[in-house]
Order: sequence, then C-alpha cells, then structure tokens
Amino acid sequence: MDILLVEDDDTIAEPLETGLERDGFRVNRVATGAAALQAGAPEFVLLDLGLPDMDGADVCRELRARGDVPIIVITARSDEIDRVVLLELGADDYVVKPFGFRELTARIHAVARRSQHRADTGALVAIGELEIDGRTRRVLLRGEEITLTPKEFDLLAFLASDPGAVFTRQDILESVWDAHWYGPTKTLDVHVAALRKKLIDGGWIETVRGVGFRLAVPDR
Repeated sequence: MDILLVEDDDTIAEPLETGLERDGFRVNRVATGAAALQAGAPEFVLLDLGLPDMDGADVCRELRARGDVPIIVITARSDEIDRVVLLELGADDYVVKPFGFRELTARIHAVARRSQHRADTGALVAIGELEIDGRTRRVLLRGEEITLTPKEFDLLAFLASDPGAVFTRQDILESVWDAHWYGPTKTLDVHVAALRKKLIDGGWIETVRGVGFRLAVPDR
C-alpha cells in the first residue's frame, strides 16, 4: 500500500518512514501542506497537523473533498475540540503524539480494512423523506443531497439497515469502526451529533439511554 506521510519533523518522519517501509508499505514523505495537495492520489494518508505552511486541518478538508482516501491525523493537540473538528472534517482516525509505532500500524490496518470492505450493496433504502443509496453512497433528504463524510455515511447506512431497531454502542463501533477499535467511544457521539446536525431534524437518530441508538422517522 502506498502511504503519503505528511510530516515536517525529521526526528519523527525518518524513523516512521523506515519502520513503515520495513513493514512493507511504500512511503512518499512530504514536509508541507502544499506538497501534500500536489502529491497525486495516495492510497492512504498520515497527516501531521503542525505543518510549516498551512494548518493540517485545511489539508485534511481538501483531501476529503477530493475523495474517500483513508486519513489518519497525527497531532500533538489532545483537547476535545480539536478531535471533534478533525472527525467532522473527515479524518478516519487520529493518534496523539507521542504514540507507539505498533499502535499506529494497527490503526493503519484497521482503517484500511474498513475502507476496503465498506458495504456497497447497491441497495436503495427509503425511510420517509430520507433516501440512502449504497451504490453511489449518496443521501437525499426531501430530494436534497446531504454531504456526509465516509464514516458518517457508514454510520447512517448501518442504522438504516434495520430502522427502529436499537443498536448498542458496541454493535455500532464493531460494525462501523472495527472489532478492535482503539479510539475513544466518544468518537461515536461525535459522529452522531454531526449526523443529527446535517439531517436538520435531530429526531432521525434517537438515543436509547444506557443502550445505544436507533434510526426512526421523526414525528411531525
């Protein structure tokens, strides 16, 4: 797999590049946001936020606008607002410095596996005024298309697989993220909040206290 490594700190990038290549990855390392955006179409992106020429969040936003390339953000920022913003921008996962190399490679494999095996059955699910097209990965609400990140689409499609059924938090994390999810469970709440905002009417996704979530047509 070809990995675009966007990191300007040689003390981090050089051993990371060496380790990834030793594990069989092909690494293209760049040190600026501009170079990352000019690097073509990578299969996977490891993106540092603290770049010398632009904010890594802007790079993440632009890469996500171009397609569904898996993105793991590498950040020294550990406060919650940064994590929320990154996930809403479309990052698939993130690691906070300092991090262990084996943890990072485990996350790379997990994100790549989820990306490769995303459900694309071609089924069109219609629930009231909401339409979810698994073939084109498009969502329409009252005939208007809603732009979702890949993970937001996967979450909505999973809940829509059985409208009204209650899915536990663990069910959702294992099915939409990974059975060995390393990230915080807060990630699920972030994505649910983002979906509710984009669906305009928060009643589409109901919280079942102490259990999980379900998709239901809002009362009108």
